[in-house]
Parts: sequence; C-alpha cells; structure tokens
Amino acid sequence: MNMDNKDTISLLNNLIETSKDGQKGFRECADDLKNPELKGLFTQRSAECAAAASELQQLVRSLGGDPETSSSAAGTLHRGWVNLKSVLTGHSEEAILNECERGEDVALKHYKEALEKDLPSNVRSILEKQRQGVQRNHDQVKALRNMARAS
Repeated sequence: MNMDNKDTISLLNNLIETSKDGQKGFRECADDLKNPELKGLFTQRSAECAAAASELQQLVRSLGGDPETSSSAAGTLHRGWVNLKSVLTGHSEEAILNECERGEDVALKHYKEALEKDLPSNVRSILEKQRQGVQRNHDQVKALRNMARAS
C-alpha cells in the first residue's frame, strides 16, 4: 500500500532540505577552493542541487502540500563545521573534499531510506533519478579527494 499524501509530502520536504543542504554545501566548498576547475565543478553541483530541490518542491505542490524552502539544522551545523575545519587546515583541498564527501554520504543515506518506502510510481522515479545524481556526485568527490590525498 502506498504511503498517504501527508507522509509522502513530509518525506519529500525532508529531501528538499537535503537538496538545499547540498546546494549550500557545494557553494561554500566552491568559495573555499582555489583550483578554478574544482570551483567550477562545485558551482555546477550547487546549481544541480538547487534544481533537484525545485523539482521536489513542484512535486510537493502537485500533491497539495506546502514545500520546504530552507536547509536543515543538521546541514547548517555541518557547514559550520566545514568552515571551521577549513580555517584550521588552511582551506586544504583534501579537507574540503573530505567534508563534501561526508555531506554526500548523508544525502545518499536520505535518498536510500526514502526509496525503501512504498512510494507512488511518479515520486519513486524522480527520487531514483535524483539518487543517481547524488551517487555520481559522491563518487566524483571521492575520486577528487583521493587524487588530492595522493598529491
């Protein structure tokens, strides 16, 4: 049996917060990075997270709900930690990439938990597509971090 609308809207609103966390996290990492290629990549990832949040907000509206518009408290704390750690490590590329990977780990966990629910098929297909994007981000950040670590 599919989740009721209220539960689906709540789940989607949590994922909107997750996407907003990613948007802000990637933007802040881009601001801290000196490498112009990484800066551009992270700026692009920030925009993709914003687009994902917007897509989820539209889905919540289509279900008759009021979409979330802000990031989560946990995301705000994580970004504060990233900023502090960046200052302490002199904004090292590896430290920034480590924290970005950690943020993507959290996002992946949220998407995987959401996809374990009995969702309407239209919601499931959007979440699966977005989860694949989060996985791609995670894998790319991890590869970049490993390269930074090896240098």
